[in-house]
Amino acid sequence: MFRRQFNTIGLISAVSLMAHVRVAQALCLADLTGNDASSGLRLALERGATAAVGMLGAQDGFMGNDKVRIALPGYLNEAAKWLKMMGQGQKVDELVLGMNRAAETAMPMAKDMLVGAVKSMSVGDAKSILLGGGTAATDYFNSKTREPLGVKFLPVITQATAKVGVSEKYNALAGKAASLGLLKPQEASLEGYVTGKALDGLYLMIAEEEKKIRQDPMGTGSALLGKVFGAIK
Repeated sequence: MFRRQFNTIGLISAVSLMAHVRVAQALCLADLTGNDASSGLRLALERGATAAVGMLGAQDGFMGNDKVRIALPGYLNEAAKWLKMMGQGQKVDELVLGMNRAAETAMPMAKDMLVGAVKSMSVGDAKSILLGGGTAATDYFNSKTREPLGVKFLPVITQATAKVGVSEKYNALAGKAASLGLLKPQEASLEGYVTGKALDGLYLMIAEEEKKIRQDPMGTGSALLGKVFGAIK
């Protein structure tokens, strides 16, 4: 009986604490002007996007980063291990390098579109995102820019993979694997696959930048970011 009573009291205390946190956040946010919230979030998004594009658009931005390096998909990645054992390792390495270099080539094109999405953000969007969780801003970016960026990236990646002569080799192998149900349809085209993985890598790195700003807003050196993101800590 005492244990049940203790658990009930503990639950009530936890709920009460959460309520106090929510009230405190609301009061802090109420102290922010709509302009502060909007400007602070726009600054954070622009910084995160610029940093991510800068890192990924450099040589080895994808190839040298374990978090975003583009590997062959599913079945082909397993098949590549056998090809290496059969002395075909150089061809596999060239294919993987070509995919990652193509993603690096396309990445600088993302900056203008990402900045455009930042500028179009409303004050209401900004306040919602501030309370939306650790990667809410990145999720906003994803929803606004993934599709148009994919359209923009595809011809650049197509040209880059063709230039190094890897697209024909991949598509011939992937086409057979897809027809046997060993690959997803979106993985059967090298250009489409690399475009999708390049975008995945972009939003992953933007999310990492967003988390850094949320966790240590004062560490950014910006008084505005410290004020806005400090209000929700």
